[in-house]
Amino acid sequence: MSLAGSWRAELRKLLLVLAASGLLGWATGYTLEMLCLGLFVLTGIWLWQLWLMRRWLEDPNKAPPESAGIWGLVYDTIYGLQRENREARGRLQSTVDYLRSSFASMRDGVLILTQSGAIEWSNDAAQGLLGLDYPRDRGQPVLNLLRWPVFHDYFLKGDFQQPLQLPSASDSRQILQVEITTFAGGDFLLFFRDVTRIVQMEQMRRDFVGNVSHELRTPLTVFKGYLDTLSSSELFDEPRFKKAAGQMDQQVQRMENLLTDLLWLSRIETVSEDRETNAVDMVAMLEELREELGSSYPDRLVVLEIETRDKVLGNYRELRSAVSNLVINALKYSGDEDPVRVSWVREDDTLVLHIVDSGVGIEERHLSRITERFYRVDESRNARTGGTGLGLAIVKHVAASHRAELTIDSEPGRGSRFSLHFPLP
Repeated sequence: MSLAGSWRAELRKLLLVLAASGLLGWATGYTLEMLCLGLFVLTGIWLWQLWLMRRWLEDPNKAPPESAGIWGLVYDTIYGLQRENREARGRLQSTVDYLRSSFASMRDGVLILTQSGAIEWSNDAAQGLLGLDYPRDRGQPVLNLLRWPVFHDYFLKGDFQQPLQLPSASDSRQILQVEITTFAGGDFLLFFRDVTRIVQMEQMRRDFVGNVSHELRTPLTVFKGYLDTLSSSELFDEPRFKKAAGQMDQQVQRMENLLTDLLWLSRIETVSEDRETNAVDMVAMLEELREELGSSYPDRLVVLEIETRDKVLGNYRELRSAVSNLVINALKYSGDEDPVRVSWVREDDTLVLHIVDSGVGIEERHLSRITERFYRVDESRNARTGGTGLGLAIVKHVAASHRAELTIDSEPGRGSRFSLHFPLP
């Protein structure tokens, strides 16, 4: 029976009881008393049904009470909702059990925290890496158990876009990386990973690059000194020797540029907390850079489009290196008659530097990789321009150290636009 039909049936019962009570009262001369008696009986029946419902809800595992009419429909509806709820909870619990089983077998440490930051669950790896004791520590605030000040700041700040590296609780030489995500409307999922080997390999790579670059500078300087001396002698006046000397000098210069870029990249890759930070006047930097490039590229035009005088908080030397790399690349890969446009604008809550050229452009398949060290879009391009293949890698690391974003838009044959998006100071 539908809900509307049940209500109509209950209404008919009510009217029937009232009619019978009224008729009986008219026959006996106690009309009001009999009507009150009839309503009292109906109220008693409804209270009885409510008592049965309460007793049943206290133990939902029991079968619902047998009843007809509106009460039968109410019992059936509640029973159906309970069954759906049990099925949904069963599916959710099996999913949670599956996830916990998966997390338990991981080598990485996994913590599940409540919205308030209390430990809800931990796998064995997390206990070993963090020195926790689960389930004894369940319900304890994670900040009371993990006492790294930098972790406290990271967790309370709530910005989890970048992972955080920490020393291990059991071994200071061990480096852990923590990544935090939120789920289920506010709970936290923490992954702790041992990245000691990765950090060591990265440090070895940086040391190797730095040491090799320094070691190569000395013999290169000696070689260039003797080459300059020989080039000025009468021996090199002959055309065949003069051409060879010019080629050697060109390659020495190219190697010097490569070593300079390698050393600079090795330096800026290590972002230290005590690095010099000031308010950098980008407009003054761009004007100064345009004047300097005017002597190196006298026949080329760099157009400045300044729409804001806002400054950027950062390191002047690093920012100048990134901007000059972008502008020089634009000059190298565009036509002699094509101007390079450099604009400094404010867009919503960011400051944006655009470097736009109308040169050869870059195919889309290269865009995701051109900021890698030594990546070549076209080998002939670098041979022609003398590029080291490190310019855009330097730009990428400078952008990262200044919390900026590098975006690249390019189309073959129509030029490129490189943009640096800085947050407002």
